[in-house]
Amino acid sequence: MEFNYLNKIESPKDLRELDKDELPEVAKEIRGLIIDTVSKTGGHLASSLGVVELTIVLHYLFDTPRDKIIWDVGHQAYAHKILTGRRDRFHTLRQEGGICGFPRREESDCDAFNTGHSSTSISAALGMVEARDLNQEESNVIAVIGDGSMTAGLAFEGLNNAGHLDKDLIVVLNDNEMSISPNVGALSSYLSRVMTGQYYQKFREETKHVLRALPDPFARVVKKTEEAFKGIMSPPGMLFEELGFTYTGPIMGHNFKSLLENFKNIKDIRGPRLIHVVTAKGKGYEPAEKRPSLFHGVGKFNVQTGELIKKKGAKPSYTSVFSDTIVELAKEDEKIICITAAMPDGTGLDKFAKTFPQRFYDVGIAEQHAVTFAAGLAAGGFTPVVAIYSTFLQRAYDQVVHDVCLQNLNVVFCLDRGGIVGADGPTHHGLFDYSFLRNVPNIVLMAPKDENEFRNMLKTAVNYKKGAIAIRYPRGEVYGVKLDDVIKEIKIREAELLSEGGDVVLLPVGAMVAACMKAAGKLKKDGIAATVINARFIKPLDKALITRHVKKVKKVVTIEENVLMGGFGSAVLELIHDSGLNNVHCMRIGIPDKFIEHGSQPFLRKKYGLDERSIYLRIKEYLEK
Repeated sequence: MEFNYLNKIESPKDLRELDKDELPEVAKEIRGLIIDTVSKTGGHLASSLGVVELTIVLHYLFDTPRDKIIWDVGHQAYAHKILTGRRDRFHTLRQEGGICGFPRREESDCDAFNTGHSSTSISAALGMVEARDLNQEESNVIAVIGDGSMTAGLAFEGLNNAGHLDKDLIVVLNDNEMSISPNVGALSSYLSRVMTGQYYQKFREETKHVLRALPDPFARVVKKTEEAFKGIMSPPGMLFEELGFTYTGPIMGHNFKSLLENFKNIKDIRGPRLIHVVTAKGKGYEPAEKRPSLFHGVGKFNVQTGELIKKKGAKPSYTSVFSDTIVELAKEDEKIICITAAMPDGTGLDKFAKTFPQRFYDVGIAEQHAVTFAAGLAAGGFTPVVAIYSTFLQRAYDQVVHDVCLQNLNVVFCLDRGGIVGADGPTHHGLFDYSFLRNVPNIVLMAPKDENEFRNMLKTAVNYKKGAIAIRYPRGEVYGVKLDDVIKEIKIREAELLSEGGDVVLLPVGAMVAACMKAAGKLKKDGIAATVINARFIKPLDKALITRHVKKVKKVVTIEENVLMGGFGSAVLELIHDSGLNNVHCMRIGIPDKFIEHGSQPFLRKKYGLDERSIYLRIKEYLEK
């Protein structure tokens, strides 16, 4: 594809030199580049295609990077990256050493705030507004937030505070769920122009002056008249108006004329402003328009057909094993309720939702609510299963502590994407859950070595009635082991002895067990005999089995796909110390005290010493020392 316009755009300044009639061609070229690139790298396609016109207009009308755009979540920022000096590197999207799939301040001055989790944009933008005013600077600050992100409490906390402070802030609500017919869209567009136009704003300001001068009874009448007028003019915006925002919209988000006119008007208004833009996910690419959920976060695909390119001989994922198993268990136990925070497909609960629609709840992007909602269900005698990515449970930590564990309620946490997740990078790696969960009383924390053990842990969890229990499992394919005919329960705290040897005790957990067993095989060829114990439990540890072998061997290596600080290895060290074991030498293998960049799982595991060969070499070096 030829890029007659993009080849000339190295920065937003170059974009602003174009005539407005040329912008549709810029949009066409951006869409072509995004579709072609993501088909090779994978990424967030539908959301980025949906905001191409909006992105162009923001950079065209505002003086970026002096004016700041904060993208909520940031998975829709591909067009933004292309227009801000990263077009030549866009082919490296989400690749090792390439540009990140989310905004990163380290990449560009135009990336005002690092994101990856939802609903942070309004609060961050308001903080930047206050910093701007304290520094006595002049600039616009724009938060772009999707309708899905508006379901989170943090978004409304930001709106409430912004309305109270009455500062100059622009919030763009990107609504890609509402469907508006052409007639309604035209009417809304007209009303939006009226609401942002100088006559209505002048009327509004004059009304304020009149209200200040009138006695109370008359002032209340005039105020009610103004509110009724606003209600007639713009019913969807009443909530935002009540929060102190000047509301505009809904306007069509793929119409350059409408976008340009409304945003020009918005720039001239003071105070908190919210502009409601309606877009279509996947706009401009028919397969993504028809199946936006599939193309939200997509792997490699055929551009011509829209078909995903699947790896030959690919095994099922841990997510699909969870999906099948929880349905199987729920058929036997009608008390099982499943909850997700806007991720039915990503967590594999879409199958459960179809099978048991009355026992499934998607609470939207509201992880805190999901956990406390589950606590309420548990208090009512049910067995709630909260399926959530490890990285997103961080957002509900207080609810885990205060609402679940403090009351010793039987809530099951199924933590998908535990460990290194790959191309989504530091905001999505699930590398902290061992550390932040194991220090909380009244919770059991498990990690399976393979899919068979995973199924057994799921049954153990839903049958556990003594408090909270969590299972952490990785992103990606299972190992392909033979599944037991019957799902069995595992005894709480019971580890599994896989091999015995007198030279070193290896204590891997979760996804590290398979790599550790292979490393032990290599050590055996070198004449080094290892005891390998599949810990299974991060909390509680199998004190009897571990201490028995540590007493004999005195040399221990722990292996985990989690940060070392406060993780599984720390738990083993505490156990050794508290058991009074002397002269025991211990090495911990895991993630260092840093945020891990994006890259493929094999690449990152090798880089941080968690692949089979690295584990083998580190153990051998440790023993030689």
